Amino acid sequence: MKYQFIQDHRDEYRVTVLCEALNIKRSSYYDWLSRSISLREKKDKYLLNRIRSIHTASRENYGATKTWEALLQSGEQCGLHRIERLRRKYGIEAKRMKLFRASNSGRNSELASDNILDRAFKVNQPNRVWVGDITFITTRKGVLFLATIIDLYSRQVVGWAMSDKQNRHLVKEALHMAIETRQPKPGLIHHTDRGIQYTSREYQAILKAHDMISSMSRKGNCHDNAVAESFFSHLKNELIYHQDFADRDEARSAIFDYIEVFYNRQRLHQTLGFKTPVEYEMMNVA
Repeated sequence: MKYQFIQDHRDEYRVTVLCEALNIKRSSYYDWLSRSISLREKKDKYLLNRIRSIHTASRENYGATKTWEALLQSGEQCGLHRIERLRRKYGIEAKRMKLFRASNSGRNSELASDNILDRAFKVNQPNRVWVGDITFITTRKGVLFLATIIDLYSRQVVGWAMSDKQNRHLVKEALHMAIETRQPKPGLIHHTDRGIQYTSREYQAILKAHDMISSMSRKGNCHDNAVAESFFSHLKNELIYHQDFADRDEARSAIFDYIEVFYNRQRLHQTLGFKTPVEYEMMNVA
């Protein structure tokens, strides 16, 4: 198109020269340019509203790529660079504060299992490998501990428990929840760190009773349980670090909502092809 050619080369040649070469009036070019800018501005305004809507729905946790994927999934046709430009121009940013680092305090090798998982984090079926871990959340009235069980296939949190104590009961409760809701077949690999809660005879007895294979990270090596650590990083960066919980009950309510409403059912996961854990299982499991 002649008008677009002029627009593309106006930095190299004067508009007057280009118009004369293409035998068009300058006024016609400027009329086209005015209309073109107006349409682009309207489209930008429309996209900006969609971006803001997705930003709110994602609890301000999506970056440009996930926002773009959410738009594509809704049938919107647009480029990633355009989304990046609009987010940058209007100061729309994902909530990010700091990297989450796991504490290795209390880790031990007594009664520990071998590292059978060996960082094989990609699994082709559900209920074949679960990973578990514990973290803590501070409130103005004390610490709340959270134990989780995650299915590596879909990254879904299939078991969780919260308590004001970091003890064996906490991890057992999370495990029982996962067993009751998923009903795994014998041979499931259950991977954790070497914390005393997981190496306890009581916990290992539950695994044995359900024909699960115990696997544990090497001593002091959090990368051996990277998926569990990654979930806690998301939880803390997307929720915990932006809240000042008055007490444990307030924290419990917020964490329940994050896990069951947002993380499992709404949050797009790049490793799942930008699907949610629940959606991924429904799509890929007959």
